[in-house]
Amino acid sequence: MTRAPAGSPTPVGRFWRDGDDPGGRRWAALDTALRLESGVLLPGVRLAYETWGTLNADRSNAVLVLHGLTGDSHVVGPAGTGHPTPGWWEGLVGPGRPLDTDRRFIVAPNALGGCQGSTGPSSPGPDGKPWGARFPRITVRDHVAAESRLADALGIDVWAAVLGGSMGGMRALEWAVGLPDRVDALLALSCPAASSAQQIAWASTQLHAIRADPHWHGGDYHRHSTSPDAGLGVARRIAHTTYRGEGELAERFGRRPQAGEEPGRGGRFAIESYLDHQADKLLRRFDAGSYVVLVESKNSHDVGRDRGGIDAALCRITARTLVAGVDTDALYPVAQQRALAEGIPGAALRLIRSPYGHDGFLVETEQVGGLVRDLLGEPC
Repeated sequence: MTRAPAGSPTPVGRFWRDGDDPGGRRWAALDTALRLESGVLLPGVRLAYETWGTLNADRSNAVLVLHGLTGDSHVVGPAGTGHPTPGWWEGLVGPGRPLDTDRRFIVAPNALGGCQGSTGPSSPGPDGKPWGARFPRITVRDHVAAESRLADALGIDVWAAVLGGSMGGMRALEWAVGLPDRVDALLALSCPAASSAQQIAWASTQLHAIRADPHWHGGDYHRHSTSPDAGLGVARRIAHTTYRGEGELAERFGRRPQAGEEPGRGGRFAIESYLDHQADKLLRRFDAGSYVVLVESKNSHDVGRDRGGIDAALCRITARTLVAGVDTDALYPVAQQRALAEGIPGAALRLIRSPYGHDGFLVETEQVGGLVRDLLGEPC
């Protein structure tokens, strides 16, 4: 169980707090308030991040790795007291790996609004109490604004590469569009130029599930020492269903009952047990308020907003670019990545072949590693 600072409300949710084992985290505290895209000033922002490798003398070897919705800074490494789960992209970072730590300096921040060390709804506000419902809405551009301040703090003017998938891909795109002079190379995986109506619709059902939980308390459940676990669990079940491929689920589970249970007598199908397991896993490591904030930031994603449209925005990208999609991804279909590649000057489109649907960008590390090597010109 995590530990709360002295004088704080009874802990609720499963997220990192001051006083917990930091694990591999470091922190960058912004010296001034962060001005959000909305014009709101967010004070006291800090970003948790992890690094691997060594920054070279001219600071030209830094690579920014950006996580998906419920990811964090722990790209590689074991689970432990400081990290509730093992690295989410094991096999990509290390000596001789595609992100070769003998040559590259890898930086992975926990997104603004997250719950694994960065400022978010569960963090103390200016009055020392959790932000809760007072935490402002943020956009993908706000994520990048915070991450650019992290880059400044680290003395990194230009990233050798920025890469990410899903929400991380949205942030990587926004880096390349909004700050083209700071990105030499871009790998955008399983993401669109703008969130579609269907993607926003799936997100909306998840948000409604959380907000309908009586323990939500309008987002101020931290002050009530409760947690909307039922709602967050339903949201995760919905989300995970969209993340996996239909063929994979059919082969793994079909219509089989869960062992020892009979669906006709109140038991579960095996697929239901699997989704229950996925919900329980998330509940052990994630905060519902962060889930809501980050889902809403994904819904905000539109590189063309206030830039003359998507085509004009993508033409701003000067980075050497690879775009890749998963052939079975129903949530972020390959047609969206094809449109990205066609709109970005000189971009190449690659296909990740996988039965795992959207999650293929996380599971197929060998294929993703090949893309990284191609982008960075690393030897196999």
